[in-house]
Amino acid sequence: MALQKITLNVDGMSCGHCSGMVQRTLEEIEGIFNVSVDLEAKKAFFDADDTSGLIDKAIKEVTEAGYKASS
Repeated sequence: MALQKITLNVDGMSCGHCSGMVQRTLEEIEGIFNVSVDLEAKKAFFDADDTSGLIDKAIKEVTEAGYKASS
């Protein structure tokens, strides 16, 4: 299955620790690969092999980590 490129908007990140937390949170989700976070743009990027539930799961996990995420 081809990977799809996903971008999330992430509000609440203010430093390198914040972007690292978001990156680690996303990397722990099965089916998500190649995570990168742009602190200045307030965005997270990743590839997903099955987007049916992964975008919602990513938003939920990032929100639980203390940030506001949306697609």
